[in-house]
Amino acid sequence: MKQITASGQTVEEAVQSALEQLNTTSDQVEVEIIDEGKKGLLGIFGAKRAIVKVSLAKDPIVEAEKYLKEITRKMNLNVDIAMKVKGNDITFDLSGENIALLIGKRGQTLNALQYLTHLVLNKDNKAYYTVTLDAEGYRSRRAETLETLALRMADKALRLNKKVALEPMPAYERKIIHSKLQHHQSVSTYSDGDEPHRHIVIKP
Repeated sequence: MKQITASGQTVEEAVQSALEQLNTTSDQVEVEIIDEGKKGLLGIFGAKRAIVKVSLAKDPIVEAEKYLKEITRKMNLNVDIAMKVKGNDITFDLSGENIALLIGKRGQTLNALQYLTHLVLNKDNKAYYTVTLDAEGYRSRRAETLETLALRMADKALRLNKKVALEPMPAYERKIIHSKLQHHQSVSTYSDGDEPHRHIVIKP
């Protein structure tokens, strides 16, 4: 982490001096006041300059990418990471050999990694980021599977004329089911249970 110690007649002046040397703005740094300084008699006699230590703050997106590289390396996987940033929505797309190991059964490993990456991104940050972790288009394939499942289970609920409960799913997967059936004229959906066992119920 790049850091500079600077001084000035006031703390504000010392910080400004450091910002100019680092060529950055106040929202990109962390400031530690070492000495608040002293004006002195008539602003001259016994005056003491303010001293601050100013460090460039870590970029949370870069830190999250580093985390993914480190964790996949520890899994003995050689993975390429493509990153897409749209405002505060960050998407990491992973590709490489043995990518199925990263996805896991029904995406469970990928979901766990996504959750951990989300924690890294939002650790000690002023901004809030949402993160999507994808692996060679798995998310879109899974969405198609869930939409097909939604229609099939809706038909089953109508055929049996009773509620049908689906397997537990993470929130964003439940959202896909809800969205697919929200305009269905013959069924309604709601979520039931507590995490991690929260699931969708389709009701005629």
